[in-house]
Amino acid sequence: MNFVALVTYLLVMSITPGPNNLVLASSGVNHGFSRTVPALLGMSLGLSVQVGLLTVFLGGLIAVIASVQLYLAMAGCLYLLWLSWGMARSGPASGEAGGAPMGFWGGVLFNWLNPKVWLMGFNIAMVFLPAKMNAWHAGLLFAALTFVIGLPCIALWAGSGVAARRFLASPRRLRVFNCGMAAMLAGTAIWLLLEMLPAQSLHALPQMI
Repeated sequence: MNFVALVTYLLVMSITPGPNNLVLASSGVNHGFSRTVPALLGMSLGLSVQVGLLTVFLGGLIAVIASVQLYLAMAGCLYLLWLSWGMARSGPASGEAGGAPMGFWGGVLFNWLNPKVWLMGFNIAMVFLPAKMNAWHAGLLFAALTFVIGLPCIALWAGSGVAARRFLASPRRLRVFNCGMAAMLAGTAIWLLLEMLPAQSLHALPQMI
């Protein structure tokens, strides 16, 4: 196992824009950092657990997951589109439209509907799992590394939202920000779904020949 490559991959995937980070940045702007912490911890813990479980059970589940992968991606992308719609309509935290921030369990479960997290978990398990290493040991190692590396990365996104909060004190600026973040989240969902469609087409091709 190339440890440096694994750490680099986790760092890049954790800190680059994605549904988790966009939601946290938006929550930081609309609700502040302290009210975003439960979702932050839930997402980080949920991601690490998901990566660990995928590593352990990938061998036994790969055939089943491959057959329903597109449906999982569609369900996840539809949820992200619904979330982006709510994000575009959100207002200041003090107003009624602001709603409540995502909680700890919401953050944990959010990963299971995030196509980027599924792709990340599959890649880690398939590319970095050592052939001679016990799957349970590898799962624990990958889960721990994901949590340790991912937590500060996604915290930066929540913090960036808090830093921008004063600039976005104007309702008009806040509306523009929320609509922009919602558009990015919706675009990410559509992009992830389109990215998975060619792979599904290639799997179906041998059956059509």
